[in-house]
Amino acid sequence: MKEVRVAYALIHSEETQQVLMVHNKKNGSWTLPGGLVEPSESLAEAAVREAKEETGLDVEVTTILAVNEAKLQVKNEHVTFVTFKAKRINGEILIQDTEKIAEAVWKSYSEADEVMTYHPGGIESLLRNGVPYVYEGVIVPT
Repeated sequence: MKEVRVAYALIHSEETQQVLMVHNKKNGSWTLPGGLVEPSESLAEAAVREAKEETGLDVEVTTILAVNEAKLQVKNEHVTFVTFKAKRINGEILIQDTEKIAEAVWKSYSEADEVMTYHPGGIESLLRNGVPYVYEGVIVPT
């Protein structure tokens, strides 16, 4: 079974209680910005790169909010999904990967919860219960 790693960036606004989501052209699903981790990347680097490609925003990742796994028998893959809390540091929404992403939209926490059923506690629970991200023995500051 092939091991696959996927990193997501949960970019949110505490003031408006919204999260930035992307609409994927391939299957019509709404997800957080994210994608496959390339062989030379750390999980955090992949989340930052994918956020830039899919939203145009420069972000900084801090804590890990969730780790999910799935065994996809059809593809013979074992996929590990890591979701990072991400802080917007620069840029405007401008999709760079237009072949894969139809749009990037701010959605309320409740709207996001409706389409992200793989996080049973919802967005607010994720934001409340994150854990530090440690890279090569060093805790990345939050």
